[in-house]
Amino acid sequence: MAIAAVTTTKSSRRGLVVAIDGPAGAGKSTLSTRLAQALGYLYIDTGAMYRAVAYLVAEKGLDPRDETALEALCRDIRIDLMETGGGLKILAMGEDVTRQIRTPEISLLTPQVAASTAVRHAMLHLQRKLGESGGVVLEGRDIGTVVFPDAEVKFFLSATADERGRRRYEELLEKGYAADLKETIAAVKERDRADMERATSPLKQADDAIVVDSTRMTIDEVLELMQRQVKEREKRIDI
Repeated sequence: MAIAAVTTTKSSRRGLVVAIDGPAGAGKSTLSTRLAQALGYLYIDTGAMYRAVAYLVAEKGLDPRDETALEALCRDIRIDLMETGGGLKILAMGEDVTRQIRTPEISLLTPQVAASTAVRHAMLHLQRKLGESGGVVLEGRDIGTVVFPDAEVKFFLSATADERGRRRYEELLEKGYAADLKETIAAVKERDRADMERATSPLKQADDAIVVDSTRMTIDEVLELMQRQVKEREKRIDI
């Protein structure tokens, strides 16, 4: 059994499980963070958990295709998500890797690592444990289909690949990374392909998900739509 952990500075209140899925660059992290804050829920960044594993794979020089090596890594792995006033801090084996896991190199490596059965099993176990009491917003690529198929509210966020690539490009520039727009868009398309074609828990829209195409929407417009949907659901089940 893999060992992993999450440490937070606030506890979630009992409420709904809100699952937010979608491809890379759809705005899941930003919207999940703001939605959780608006609702008073706990935000769980599942994508960052996989990125942290990918970071460890890179640091240790492991082959992301070596399932035996990844399984061994997961036996002793520790991942902590710490809520702070400045946002969510990601620690891998005690090291703050919040910035390192957002590099283009880790972005390319993550889907290979995330395709591992051992890695997905370890993360699945932890994610379900974190969300079992409700009052959580989880974002990823298989939350509404695999991790929490019975989540009370499911969203599937998307946008065109070109738009998602442009957003990612601007994000990299803002953080001080060198980036090329065409290469970034191509990387987003490759990430889509890898996520949809992997054998274990591929990216897939849940049949009962609320689909939101944010290509021509602002963050505030999407947030308002999502918050309204959750509040309506809370009223129906008396949360």
